[in-house]
Amino acid sequence: MSKKFENKLAVITGASRGIGAAAAITMAEEGAEVILVARTVGALEEMDDVIKEKTGREALLVPLDLTDYDGIDRLGGIIAEKWGKLDILVGNAGILGPISPLGHIKPEDWQNVMDVNVTANYRLLRSFDALLRAADHGRAVFVGSSTVAQTPRPYWGAYATSKAALDCLVKTYAAETENTPVNANILNPGPIRTAMRSRAVPGEDPMKLDTPYDLAPMFIDMCDKGFNQSGKIFNYKDYKANNNSF
Repeated sequence: MSKKFENKLAVITGASRGIGAAAAITMAEEGAEVILVARTVGALEEMDDVIKEKTGREALLVPLDLTDYDGIDRLGGIIAEKWGKLDILVGNAGILGPISPLGHIKPEDWQNVMDVNVTANYRLLRSFDALLRAADHGRAVFVGSSTVAQTPRPYWGAYATSKAALDCLVKTYAAETENTPVNANILNPGPIRTAMRSRAVPGEDPMKLDTPYDLAPMFIDMCDKGFNQSGKIFNYKDYKANNNSF
């Protein structure tokens, strides 16, 4: 039986744990050659072991802090030289930052949230734009948006602002690629059982939340060649309510 992403190349950021790890494993199971980007070598190696066990194939591991913007450019150059295209980009890496009144946030903490959640994703698009356009069906999915980005809430200013900016960034890119084979969309996961969620809402019972693996099929559907929507925000809760379909 053929797999959806056979002979497809996918880059997944924040791929060593949580949502990124689940997306990477599920895409590899669907036949994709996956390039895993994360900061921690040991966690990436553990992911490689899981993918080998499940698929019999190796992942390509890129230990990279996404604020190393020159490193993103180098990765783009390597992909261009070796493959000449990129079929799938999953921009998942992100940080929570301080949950604090705006007036109490240190400038360096604010900047770090913007660097990781916004600027790094701009640099990914800048470096991979031509590669996505060279694919038969380039697909870019960014884990963005948020309830707090759409309806601002006290103390969430840094995170909410960064996610609102990411939404705008991706929608702009989608408008610029409207007449190309590239689709770019935003996936809003909502409350999912991740380490970031536990830091954000420490009193919540994580066992009442869906796991990243419950969410993973949404990435598969949004990156499928037959998925032709672009420049939109898709919410996991709506996808789940519709029996894992759009």
